[in-house]
Amino acid sequence: MHSDISTASHVQRSLRQCLAVVAELLYDNGHVLETITLAQRGLNRKELQSLSQNAPGWATCQQVLETSQAATRNEQGRFVLTPMGRELMFDMFGEGAADCA
Repeated sequence: MHSDISTASHVQRSLRQCLAVVAELLYDNGHVLETITLAQRGLNRKELQSLSQNAPGWATCQQVLETSQAATRNEQGRFVLTPMGRELMFDMFGEGAADCA
């Protein structure tokens, strides 16, 4: 039981670290948080490729977010946060920083 709690805690810490890195890399590369927090927006394949080339930590964080189901592809195939990913992002940065209204 203790190891399950430790694992869950580690996964959430890793997710939070990745979300913080992703937020910084988005801003550094001319995007805003709403790019991935709004289900109808998202990053297209070209934008993801550009981020992977220009930002060394992007690919790793993208993989962690997708593997943990904090991010997915929307109907248009764009990279967006899932409801769980948005909840963590809003918890970290505040609803106003990445408002989905």
